[in-house]
Amino acid sequence: MSVQALYQQKRMSATDAVRQINNGDMIVVPTGVGEPPTLLTALSEQRRDFRGVQVAQILPVRKYGYFDPETAENVRHLAYFFGGASRAGGQDGWIDFVPAYFSELPMLIDRGLLPADVVFAMASPMDEHGYFSLSLGADYTMAAIKKARAVVLEVNPNVPYANGNCHLHISQVSALVESEEPVLEVGLPKIGPVQEAIGKYVADMIPDGATLQIGYGGIPDAVVMQLTHKHDLGVHTEMVGDGIMTLVEAGVITNRKKNYQPGKMLATFALGSKKLYQFMHRNPALEMHPVDFTNDPFLASQNDNLIAINATMQVDLIGQCGSESLGFTPYSGTGGQADFVRAANRSKGGKAFIVLPSTAKENSISRIVPTLTPGTHVTTSKNDINYVVTEHGVAQLRGKSAKQRAEALIAVAHPDFRGELREAAKRMKLL
Repeated sequence: MSVQALYQQKRMSATDAVRQINNGDMIVVPTGVGEPPTLLTALSEQRRDFRGVQVAQILPVRKYGYFDPETAENVRHLAYFFGGASRAGGQDGWIDFVPAYFSELPMLIDRGLLPADVVFAMASPMDEHGYFSLSLGADYTMAAIKKARAVVLEVNPNVPYANGNCHLHISQVSALVESEEPVLEVGLPKIGPVQEAIGKYVADMIPDGATLQIGYGGIPDAVVMQLTHKHDLGVHTEMVGDGIMTLVEAGVITNRKKNYQPGKMLATFALGSKKLYQFMHRNPALEMHPVDFTNDPFLASQNDNLIAINATMQVDLIGQCGSESLGFTPYSGTGGQADFVRAANRSKGGKAFIVLPSTAKENSISRIVPTLTPGTHVTTSKNDINYVVTEHGVAQLRGKSAKQRAEALIAVAHPDFRGELREAAKRMKLL
């Protein structure tokens, strides 16, 4: 049977495609805008017909009808990482979460430690050979496809056909639906004077020829904005966004100096504008790969001068970073922060930056603290921490004693809190 005949055989309405699900199934959905809105809307509309179904995903970007505590016994979200759509449910306790390194999610799926019965994903149109591209989120989804009983695609002409290990054949597809709505655009966070100051400190420490991993957020984007005078930067990251595209267009990112996969930008998911998604389409300089490839610390560290830039919410005086919870209250997730901190630490000339404003709540709370708030989930450990950057400066902690760390972190805390931090450090015998 030709690939076109197979395609027509498997094409159906979203209502019918949802019937691929059985009670008790785990549905795996890609990161962010890789989620298929037509399929998840149909699932939401039919959720009361099911029981014990879960939808596992990192960073959902739309709040579908199944985000509903009253029908959680029918269809329930399982968070690999909390986003705006899932955070309130996680904080209220009716959405559960899985603590895990982003890089290890495919392994957990492959070994059966995380179930994957059905995959729902956005895909590009099929090419002449019968292949689709899961360009918006290869992440853990490619591993789930190998384990799933059913793979259901939402095929959309606005999804780019990207290169890399992000393809599946029509013979692997159980059902597909078609849609034409634009891929959701995710705007850049607000950048203010604090973010700009932090960004300048980091940008000044990035040499020409470095390879970048840039996380999502106002501060990482502020760094990108201040790199336009650099030369021959490369990209080995988890997320490709508009900032990276802008540096490519400016001639700053060439990938020529990369040791690993020279000439290629590597990422595992995309989050940005329509222009970004168009930039990704059949771009020979960009490859989308599963996260156990992009975020593997050993592989990423093959690049000399690997620069990892990630945000946190709180750092204590010994260097522990709480990046995913407010005390015991979940806020986001582990993601790839620890993966790339370790990768940059292994890289020859590498630098791992943890960035944060020195205060929160209109300067009423210090984010540099004597000890993390009780219950805080530690994301980057004291043994992995390297550079901590606030708008007041840079604290280099790797190889430093506990006393030296406390002194360096107090020096980059907000001036209003340095006195009480010093007194706390004395009580803790750190000074």
